[in-house]
Amino acid sequence: MDARDRLIADPFDWQRTASGQVRVSRGGRLVAVVAGAAARRLDRVLDGGDERAIQHALARATGNYKRGNER
Repeated sequence: MDARDRLIADPFDWQRTASGQVRVSRGGRLVAVVAGAAARRLDRVLDGGDERAIQHALARATGNYKRGNER
């Protein structure tokens, strides 16, 4: 997951809207709005996951995560 704990040191914030969207921000800036089926999948993690799982899911939802052995 996050070997250097960067997601814990600089976490994503999120909020649900009345329309079912999930607004994801980091550092006070809106970085993504997740809607539809993706928002419903993300809701399941947000409801039942621990903080590491939530941060990892938010990073994946925004596309802000590393793949493979990128540096």
